[in-house]
Order: sequence, then C-alpha cells, then structure tokens
Amino acid sequence: MQFIDLGAQRERIRDRLKAAIDHVVEDGRYILGPQVAEFEKKLAAYVGVKHVIACANGTDALLLPLFAAGIGPGDAVFVPSFTFAATAEVVALAKAEPVFVDVDPTTYNIDIASLEAAIAAIKKEGRLKPKAIIPVDLFGLAADYEALMTIANREGLLVIEDAAQSMGGSLEGRMCGALGHVGSTSFYPAKPLGCYGDGGAMFTNDDALADALRSFAFHGKGETQYDNIRVGINSRLDTLQAAILLEKLAILEEEMVARQVVAQRYAEGLGDIVTAARNLGGSRSAWAQYAIETPKRDGLKAHLSEKGIPSVIYYVKPLHEQIAYRDYPRTPTGLAVSEDLPKRILCLPMHPYLSEADQDRIIETIRNYIGSNSAQAAAE
Repeated sequence: MQFIDLGAQRERIRDRLKAAIDHVVEDGRYILGPQVAEFEKKLAAYVGVKHVIACANGTDALLLPLFAAGIGPGDAVFVPSFTFAATAEVVALAKAEPVFVDVDPTTYNIDIASLEAAIAAIKKEGRLKPKAIIPVDLFGLAADYEALMTIANREGLLVIEDAAQSMGGSLEGRMCGALGHVGSTSFYPAKPLGCYGDGGAMFTNDDALADALRSFAFHGKGETQYDNIRVGINSRLDTLQAAILLEKLAILEEEMVARQVVAQRYAEGLGDIVTAARNLGGSRSAWAQYAIETPKRDGLKAHLSEKGIPSVIYYVKPLHEQIAYRDYPRTPTGLAVSEDLPKRILCLPMHPYLSEADQDRIIETIRNYIGSNSAQAAAE
C-alpha cells in the first residue's frame, strides 16, 4: 500500500506522458518551450485567473511575490506556525521578518483572532511595518479568505495565498490559487498537481504584478534577457515538466472527484472514534493529505506500520520552535494549537487511486486499535 500512489496515476496516462516527453526531447526547446506557455494558459483557465507565471519550484513561487512587492528589511509578514518551513523561509530570505500566528483547531489554517492580535502587537511595538499575510491552505482546505481579505484591505496588506497543497480545491465557487492578491503553488511530485521534479507557479489578475513576477523570475529582465531592470533570480519551469503537467492537468478534475469520495469514506468510517477531517460548508478540499487526531496517535502509528499501512505526522514541530525560526516575533496570544497538534495528528494514505478494499482495511485497523485500547482502559 502506498501513502501517495504516483504509480497508479502514471499507468493511467503512460502513453500520453511518453508521447509528450518524446515530443519535447525531439523538438529540443528544453527551456521556455511552447508547452510552458500552453500550460500557463490552461492552468489560468482552470483556476480562473488572468495570469499564471510558472517558475522553478514552490519556494520561489512564494519568494518572488515578496520581491515584486518590495518587501524587505523592517517589514513584517504574518505566517502560520503549523506548516512547512518554506512559508516562513521566504520571508527571511527577503530580509523581512516572519511573525508567527496560531492556527484554527478545526481547519488547521491561520487563526483570524490570533492574526488580529499579532498585527496589533506589531503596530504597537513599532519596530516592524506590517506588509503581508501568507495564509496556507493546509492539507488542501482553503483558509478563511473572506476574513483575511477584510483584514488585508483595512490594514493595507498583501495576501499571498500559499496554495501548494490545494490545487483543485475551491471556496464558494472560486478555485484555490485565486483567493488572495497573488497565489503560489508547488508542483512537487506528491502535490495534488505535481510534476516529475521541481516546479511552481504564481497566480494573479494584476497585469503589472504579473509583469514584475516574470521579470524577477528571469534575472530581472526588461525588454530582453540582456536588459536587466531589476536584480532577479533564475526561476523557470522546464519544458519537460510543463509537458508532464499538461497531461496531469487534463485529469486533475476527475482526480479531485475521486479524492472527495475517499475523504468522505474516511470521515464516515472514522468520525465517531477519532477527530476526522471533513469538507466545510462552501469548500472543497484538494485533500493533499487526510488528517485524523487521537490521543493514542503514537501507538496507532506503530500499529498501522506493523500492519503494513503507511502514515505520516505533519508537522512534527511547529516553526516557531525550530532553531532557525525561534527568535522571530510571534502573536502575543500564544501558539497553543500549533504546539499541541503535533502530539495527536496523523495523516493517512490519500490519493485518487486508493481502492475501497485498501481503505476499508485502513479504517478497520484503526477502529480495532482504538476500540481495543478503549476497552482495555475501561477495564482498568
């Protein structure tokens, strides 16, 4: 059993992938070949934005908007602490300071009250200037963008949607990636829309911002690559990866439907014995991961492993407790949820090709373990 079964997807589109890769190799345009522009156009149509700017990886997709917005020394960018390091890493790389905010215990996304407290504290202290928020659509579920955009408009903040885990997800009829001022995603192979290497993209409806992002991603170029109007970086999506992504994008919506079925079966099969993730009203998670919570997490994980069932703990330690980030500012109301979640959260196998038989075995194994431990505890 695979935690994420990329092999099943590969078998489904094997012939189309081979033809697409062969075409790129034979054509010889390995950098900025026509498939890159075609992928950008088709992904823009899927997400519902005017511009998609492909780049080398998901970290650059978060960093480049900071460059384009002129965010740097003396600036504060508000980020959740319960997420992967890249969300805060890019802020430090831009020479600004990440300000860590707690997450909501139900959605695992940035907590609005914690964010408000953090903004007020940074403004009161006066050392840093609030400039941006990077909410993360964690595990595929969109953050509360209605509240976030209200705060951003009031405070004059840029909202950079970290949609690395949520491609294919939606909120109130709008696709993830299109919910902030600019969206960023990763095409790391394990993502809901992933390539066979590194890749990323940015999303925006702002023409000027799109031009700036393209420039920063191509050595700060102006009219040509030899006309440097900015100090940029080299961040391009390879033509081979674009060709692969075109084939994967063609089946993404079908895979999203399949992911909803798997998630619903998990919720129905486990929801009475553990805290099991569900779609919230108006949202469709991309289900990059499927999370459960239980105080018996460590024993359950070991038991699943004994039965040949993989599981993963996201994230073992919140960012504000990491050596690299522990000296950065944090919300004054504390980060209790971010600190507690790593003790009880566990992610189960999740992908569009998970068979009902395998899923039933996962559910039964968990139910048997939780039930037997509960009976033993009651007897004692």
